[in-house]
Amino acid sequence: MKRILITYIYIILLVSTNYSQDDKFDSLITAGINQIYSIKFEQAKETFTKVMNEYPEHPSGKFFDAMIIWWKILLDLDNEKYDDQFFDKLDIVIDMCDDILDAEPENIDAMFFKGGSLGFRGRLNSIRGNWFEAAADGKDALPLVHNAYALDTTNIDVKLGFGIYNYYAAVIPEQYPFVQPIMIFFPDGDKVKGLEQLEIVAEQGKFAKIETRYFLMTLYYSYENNFSEALHYAELLTEEFPNNPRFQRYTGRIYVRMNDYPTATEIFKEILIKVEKGLPGYNEKVKREALYYVGIDYKKTNNLILAEQYLKECDLLSRKIDEDEESGFLINSVLYLGNIYDLKGEREKAVKNYEEVLDFREFGQAQKKAEQYLEKPYKN
Repeated sequence: MKRILITYIYIILLVSTNYSQDDKFDSLITAGINQIYSIKFEQAKETFTKVMNEYPEHPSGKFFDAMIIWWKILLDLDNEKYDDQFFDKLDIVIDMCDDILDAEPENIDAMFFKGGSLGFRGRLNSIRGNWFEAAADGKDALPLVHNAYALDTTNIDVKLGFGIYNYYAAVIPEQYPFVQPIMIFFPDGDKVKGLEQLEIVAEQGKFAKIETRYFLMTLYYSYENNFSEALHYAELLTEEFPNNPRFQRYTGRIYVRMNDYPTATEIFKEILIKVEKGLPGYNEKVKREALYYVGIDYKKTNNLILAEQYLKECDLLSRKIDEDEESGFLINSVLYLGNIYDLKGEREKAVKNYEEVLDFREFGQAQKKAEQYLEKPYKN
């Protein structure tokens, strides 16, 4: 999570514009964006291919075609197989915008889509640890967005970019001081102003409304610890896009943080059904998370048979998924299974689990708890 959140200091994300050509153009763009958020990538591909064919001089079709690949990346950030394709598509948009700006230096659409492409390229670079490239892209993107806004101050959607920047440029250096040397090259942020800008777009935005709600959900969840506000936006997103696993998982996580495990369990059980149905994006990592939280709920309610069943499945799936190091899901599943064995009077099996936790990497309080339970069996 930390790795992902740090990236926001470099980006101006999804800077939608006043690029309305006609009603048909607007409806195509809106339909395609909704298809992306609905994880209907093939339909979105068809829609934006139509945009590219019918509006070949406009960069929007190529930009949103790249966003299809971005969401494929978002659904499994550890998988890098789409990275080169994403970079190539963004480079095409940037080159197209440069050609337009050479002929029309004040073309707002070209400024925005170039800025957006640089922002997304910088975001992925930072996720992959390419910090210099990420900072360079962010530095180049920001003035483009400012220039475009100066040419059209009536645009609401542009406030998404400003809001993201103002918020994260203020918050990230406070929480992660090691990035402060990089921030000397960027303008100061303003958290309060950033929130105000984002909330305006979340209510009044034309094409950037959904993306803004997504950011508000994540920042209220991860930084503000304001789970009621995070839930407000999560439920708006899941109501409109019920089969988006990223939105649905966040909704479940928020209920967990609010200690409403019964509601969270309902959500994660629904996720498991969608995994079994093979819905797009509902992959093994989504399944593992759902198994984990449902298992925790059964453990909390002392339903040891079902708790053991779900946590064992989470354990096995984690061992299949984890490659470089043990995930938190695996470590805690092994620890909690040890607790269940203690409660069932199966001390030998419990001890084996606690000893395995001590062989894992340090994660939260897991090792400390395992040591405690080795000395004295776990009790509710």
